[in-house]
Amino acid sequence: MHMAQSESVINSPTQKIIIEEKRSGLLRVDWAELWEYRGLLYTLVEREIKIRYKQTAIGVSWVLLQPLIAVLIFTAIFGQMAKMPSDGIWYPAFVLTALLPWGYFSQAITRSGASLVSSANLVTKVYFPRMLLPLSAIVSPLIDFLLSMGLLFGLLMYAGIPLTWKVITLPVFVLIAMLAAMGLSLFVSATNVKYRDVGHAIPFVVQIWMFVSPIVYPVSLVPERWKLLYGLNPMVGVIEGFRWALLGKSAPDPFMMGLSIVMVLGVLVGGIVYFRQMEREFADII
Repeated sequence: MHMAQSESVINSPTQKIIIEEKRSGLLRVDWAELWEYRGLLYTLVEREIKIRYKQTAIGVSWVLLQPLIAVLIFTAIFGQMAKMPSDGIWYPAFVLTALLPWGYFSQAITRSGASLVSSANLVTKVYFPRMLLPLSAIVSPLIDFLLSMGLLFGLLMYAGIPLTWKVITLPVFVLIAMLAAMGLSLFVSATNVKYRDVGHAIPFVVQIWMFVSPIVYPVSLVPERWKLLYGLNPMVGVIEGFRWALLGKSAPDPFMMGLSIVMVLGVLVGGIVYFRQMEREFADII
């Protein structure tokens, strides 16, 4: 049986007593309670989307313009000037196929990092599962991702790259990206409550992370001796999976894919445990 958390606090000049019922369940998370609050999750996701496009002149067109402009810049700099190889694939399609899952992942990490701090009034005044805040920041970028997939399919048609049965595997790689984003988001959002400079560091770290992921270059350029370390990046498996499913590339290296999945699961479990440990302090220090 799952037990919902309840707290009562008694303050006096000499003591502060906190009475808390322990949670039961996998990783001490009340999954049934999270499901009961799914309506709140939908509301938080809707709020995230409205805030993102509030008072914008061109609205959701930004979803298409951002990756399109990035592709043009990367193609000019890395494809034309630097002559970066692309495994025989037209370079704009090669880059965009990696940019879209990466864009989802980076947005999820960036938005979730500030999700608890930006909702301080809710955290301190109303009880609900705190995990819903970073989770809503992980779900909302999926809308942008799905819209931008239309741009990718249009570009593949223009390039004459046919879709095959492999396209049905895309949800698997999207799920891996979501789980990786969730694990990391639980870490950064909880840490940002206590150390606000984490919020300033996230965009910088994400920008560096992009260039150590195979977005503008193929994995084949990574020296063999570094592939074990490189495979620890969970987005390597996701990006290689997207290129295999959409561009007809050879199947991803099973070792690197397996290593990425193990890393994703490890980060996810660690993130849940860390978030639960920090959660009881949120209302006091936020």
